[in-house]
Amino acid sequence: MTALGLLYPGHSAEDDYPRIEQLLGSDIRVDVVHTDTGEDAHRVDALSETGSADRLAAGVAELRLAGADAVVWASTSGSFVHGWEGAQQQVRALAQAAGLPASATSFAFVHAARELGVRRVAVGATYPEDVARLFAEFLRAGGLEVTGVRASGTATAAEVGTWGEAEILALARTADAGEAEAVLLPDTALHTAAHLPLLEKTLSKPVLTANQVTVWEGLRLADRRVNAPALGTLFTREPLVQA
Repeated sequence: MTALGLLYPGHSAEDDYPRIEQLLGSDIRVDVVHTDTGEDAHRVDALSETGSADRLAAGVAELRLAGADAVVWASTSGSFVHGWEGAQQQVRALAQAAGLPASATSFAFVHAARELGVRRVAVGATYPEDVARLFAEFLRAGGLEVTGVRASGTATAAEVGTWGEAEILALARTADAGEAEAVLLPDTALHTAAHLPLLEKTLSKPVLTANQVTVWEGLRLADRRVNAPALGTLFTREPLVQA
């Protein structure tokens, strides 16, 4: 049994994770511990506080008791708002507190893109424009070329959690650009696990979504190879990329 420990801020789309666990179809357990978000707002100051060391450390003990083999901070914006170096410091502190390999969803996007061998990516973000730009800067710091960013300007994670298939497809379509080799949807508050095959069929290219890459990153840290085509192109390749 491989146990993945996820620290998830608040309550929005955490039901994606039991769905993903079921689709993996093997001896993998995905344990989710909810962290305190403070103010639910897609603003840089609020997002920075969401990923504070104290908030993350508060959930670590529960994951260790659950027998987690790796821990992932399941928040994209709560990581990338700190910048590349700040996000690395955040993950190092998390690994030290947990005594486990650790990462965050923002890094998962970079590692997943490398695994797929894509460099040019388009971003469909639920965030306001200023927050979306910070994600693009983070991706560039990780060596990716961002062909374009579509920002929806949604104010809270709670609102994003209500989006259905139509809104998600519309976001992905408007974000896509012909030169992009993959489309990235970065919010872990967005329900995407059920829509990955349709998204990739519609765009005719890989689509990387936050909850998808979060689980993949945990598997990478735990050195597990899982083939699960229902979870998109990313899960049809062995995750061999190194941090």
